[in-house]
Amino acid sequence: MIRVFDRLRRRSGPAGQEKGPSAAPPRRPERQHNLFEAAAVYVAACAENDAERSAEAARWVSPEALSFGVNELACRAVLALARERGTSPQNVARSLLGLPAA
Repeated sequence: MIRVFDRLRRRSGPAGQEKGPSAAPPRRPERQHNLFEAAAVYVAACAENDAERSAEAARWVSPEALSFGVNELACRAVLALARERGTSPQNVARSLLGLPAA
């Protein structure tokens, strides 16, 4: 067992990268997505029934961050529609959900 670790230690460099010509080039880190971008992609994908794209966006941030982003997007959308329609945000939200006016 110790010999296995010794071989691995000899083959790897200080940063854990393999030495020699067969070493793979360093992997470029994936672009970081912010929670609002994740929320926008997630909601748009859900609206278009694109399960693959919504699942991908859900992996970009933590579930808590995604929830916050989706909530913020919903609030902004309801406010924008309320201004556009000249009505209250409550009426817009209820209308979007198919609920009777309060």
